[in-house]
Amino acid sequence: MYTKVWAKYLPVIRIVLKRSLTSEQILSLNAPDFERAGMTRKSGYKFLIKFKEGKMGNVIIDLPLASSLASALLHDEAIKDLLKQNEFHISLNPKFELTIKHIQHFGVLEEAAQEVENA
Repeated sequence: MYTKVWAKYLPVIRIVLKRSLTSEQILSLNAPDFERAGMTRKSGYKFLIKFKEGKMGNVIIDLPLASSLASALLHDEAIKDLLKQNEFHISLNPKFELTIKHIQHFGVLEEAAQEVENA
């Protein structure tokens, strides 16, 4: 249902996803785009999708807005590669702001730093 709307935003989401590697990013979406696609709740929707190693870490099947975004992201090759190599939390709030957070794993970074010191 929302696939065409998310397809419109994919090029921008791709850029924002890359930028989120250095800091949390917020992308303001156009509410009328979603209303034209059939969204009826005036207060908007909210969701959280967790991606780790290219897979979703939480179940969002009963949320069509979230599941169509997840599907669109996983069908874009450039985004799919980013999702495989990193962990991201993507959330939408009722103000139609898409927040993308890159989750860093400090334990892995610390191990790599120790290996460099020991070499």
